Amino acid sequence: MGVNDITKDPEVLGGAPVFEGTRVPVRNLFDYLVAGDSVTDFLDDFPTVSFDQVRAVLRAAEQVAA
Repeated sequence: MGVNDITKDPEVLGGAPVFEGTRVPVRNLFDYLVAGDSVTDFLDDFPTVSFDQVRAVLRAAEQVAA
């Protein structure tokens, strides 16, 4: 579902949800998309995040929205 691709730790960015194994907030992905940037732009700027992680998070968001 994507939940495994997100972690929250009070020691990392004050507990903000981040992509597993990174310090990249999940919020950054949505900020990029809302601004009209592509997933490729996001991945270029945050190379520690994988395409599979992005896809899993977007699928989880889709399920929540449904």
